[in-house]
Amino acid sequence: MAKMQDVTENDFQSEVLGAEKPVLVDFWAPWCGPCKIVSPIVEELAEEYSTEMGFTKLNVDEAPNIALKYQVMSIPTLMVFQDGEPVAQVVGAMPKKAIKDRLLSKVVSV
Repeated sequence: MAKMQDVTENDFQSEVLGAEKPVLVDFWAPWCGPCKIVSPIVEELAEEYSTEMGFTKLNVDEAPNIALKYQVMSIPTLMVFQDGEPVAQVVGAMPKKAIKDRLLSKVVSV
């Protein structure tokens, strides 16, 4: 079973930017209603695509410097990083197919 890995400001560099395969980062907060809608969808995607890419969650309340660095102004924001750079992003709650088409298709075969 694939698990969403929580990342912090302390390990973002090693776990996301330094990863060998693409990584999806779910920028979220516990008080965010739409984040609660998106989270199970991202967990399903993590199950389906865990061999092709990593899946992480970053609590923006606990890691404001990273959210600021990547200009996350609204949550949920889903961002895919490859080779240490953001390559795709979506903002807001959306269906699984839209997330696959707009994000995952940039880095893996969906």
